[in-house]
Amino acid sequence: MEQNSRHKLSSCSYTRRDFLTTSLKAGAAAFTTGLIPRFHAHAENRYNVLFIIVDDLRPLLGCYGNANMHTPNIDRIAQHGTLFNRAYCQFPVCNPSRASVLTGLRPNSIHVHNNIDNFLQTVPDAISLPHHFKIHGYHTHSVGKVAHGSPAWEDEQSWSVPIWRERFISIDKATSPSWLALNVDDDELQDGRIAKATGEVLTEIKNQRFFLAVGFNKPHLPFYAPKRYFDVYNSQDFVLPADSDLPKDAPHIASNLKALHAYKDISTAPPLPDEKTLELIHAYAANISYIDAQVGRIHNQLDMLNLTENTVIVFWGDHGFHLGEHGLWRKNTLFEDALLSPLIISIPGQKFPDVTTDSLVELIDIYPTLCDICQIPIPEEVEGLSMAPVITEPSIPWKTAAFSQLRRSAGDSGIVDGYTMRTEQYRYTEWGNKGSHGIELYDYYNDPYETVNIAHRSENKDLIEQLSIKLKAGWQSALPENTNNNFKPTTLIWDVNSDGIVDMQDLLLVSNNFGSENTANPRVDVNKDGIVNIIDLLLIAAHLGETTNGSSPSTVPLHTSYINQVEKWLIEAQKLENTSEIVWDGVSKLEILLNSAHPKMSILLPNYPNPFNPETWIPFDLHDDAHVIIHIYNINGETVRKLNIGYRTSGIYRTKTEAAYWDGKNTYGERVSTGIYFYTLTAQYTNKIADQFNATRKMVIAK
Repeated sequence: MEQNSRHKLSSCSYTRRDFLTTSLKAGAAAFTTGLIPRFHAHAENRYNVLFIIVDDLRPLLGCYGNANMHTPNIDRIAQHGTLFNRAYCQFPVCNPSRASVLTGLRPNSIHVHNNIDNFLQTVPDAISLPHHFKIHGYHTHSVGKVAHGSPAWEDEQSWSVPIWRERFISIDKATSPSWLALNVDDDELQDGRIAKATGEVLTEIKNQRFFLAVGFNKPHLPFYAPKRYFDVYNSQDFVLPADSDLPKDAPHIASNLKALHAYKDISTAPPLPDEKTLELIHAYAANISYIDAQVGRIHNQLDMLNLTENTVIVFWGDHGFHLGEHGLWRKNTLFEDALLSPLIISIPGQKFPDVTTDSLVELIDIYPTLCDICQIPIPEEVEGLSMAPVITEPSIPWKTAAFSQLRRSAGDSGIVDGYTMRTEQYRYTEWGNKGSHGIELYDYYNDPYETVNIAHRSENKDLIEQLSIKLKAGWQSALPENTNNNFKPTTLIWDVNSDGIVDMQDLLLVSNNFGSENTANPRVDVNKDGIVNIIDLLLIAAHLGETTNGSSPSTVPLHTSYINQVEKWLIEAQKLENTSEIVWDGVSKLEILLNSAHPKMSILLPNYPNPFNPETWIPFDLHDDAHVIIHIYNINGETVRKLNIGYRTSGIYRTKTEAAYWDGKNTYGERVSTGIYFYTLTAQYTNKIADQFNATRKMVIAK
């Protein structure tokens, strides 16, 4: 991989550049379709991902129990999947929430607290969710608003092709109404065009293994949608919120500081008149139905292309949305309505479809969940937890709390951070250090609409102390006891012989079919390009050790009889150029595999890489632990250089990172001249029973 601080993989140590410097080029980060032909979309147990995000969407959907809502297409996803009734965002503002989901890191970890912060700059080493899938062989594609603001346009590494998105055009709120029922077709508005573009992309990538992210703009204000979606509803379909005032005894900082009265038709700050409130709720619902229709278009295209049975669908909103509750609108609060997000995950053939779970989950859990479902290793840095066990067994005990936060500018007090925690019964919030700017406690068993802040009641003193300790302990303290129940398919695509583990036998099956166009086992043609070659082998090698009994790669031993075979594969890999990161991974895994072997005898091998450069590497094998010394002689038998390699354990020292290095200089630091030279390896075994090993070979230096 390129030495790019943002996109390095922190979970592995990569030695591939050191070994293949003269042949594998530096531009390997991009997926080269010429070398990696399209993956077959129906490859067993390797799912595609359709990742749908909707802006400012609260769970006002039919599948969430709102019988008056017309959302048949989103409901259809829920009917085939798992609906999370209590999924909470980590920050109720667009950019921090999306950045958290895309990086798998919490807002404080990525230092993103507003819509201006750019996670590409604040955490340049973070590997985004789509980039992680891209590294593992997926074609990644972004349509519409997925990341917010600058990261959407600047993040070229996450996506296989440039993002498809129309530039944001601001409106003059002073001259524009908050809602409009427009006499237009769906595609005359931006979200219709997003759905149309998504359908076209699906047609283009249907034969690839893909991660397709689609972001819709509505129901974000202003509430503009085609009139026919307004006509679905009437005034009797909606009711006023339970209250229009801040909860009793709530601190003023808890209020949403962003007013709604900037629009032409809203002359006063909230709370709004009842008639206007119902009018806006109607418009919000119409916008949701408009988006639902676009989701249906995409789902229908999946069906038409026969992709539905092999595609995981994730549908989520970046945070909740106030519709007049507490006299508030939009998001940007730490109340339930701003933090509760819709989340639906549908896996083809899942054990329990059409299930609603009340397990406490967080949007940050989406990253590890998709990795788990698609059998991609979950990065250690990720600060969420895979929800796959909940999908598999919806009733299992799960997280004891969900955590969110918000940042306020509080005048002379400067910046004030608010932290909140939702448990089964309570929401506990602290504003400022130790709650210096306010503490809130709401009991949802007795006060489901958060009408009274009971934090300062004397009878709750002990409860406040307990919740404060738990809030400070953070998300790690709320994890379930058993988090190892990973989602596992019955067979891995990389497990060519279906014996439960990706190992040397799978590599040999592929190697034995090199050059074949028609094979008895079609799985050896991993990338489905019609011919079996080194690319297929390296794709398998990248997953060495993976097993259906665990998602973490294990150690794969190498029998000594296969040492030369692995070395041949590495030499073949040297002929490749401009290949993908997953192929780099395969090279790295082969090197690790080779270096793990314990040979039956010590040998000295020919130097490399070529005779036209004085610097060279001298490979060797050791059958026992030894102190290694290498002498370089000229043709007259005179010592040119002594290399004291030092103590080495038994093993293979053939790759560039392991072999002995000579810089082509003599004892005085001068470059040696063209000619014939000899090198002798002396291995003084630390085991006194073993004999000393000596071997000499000839090499030619030609400048």
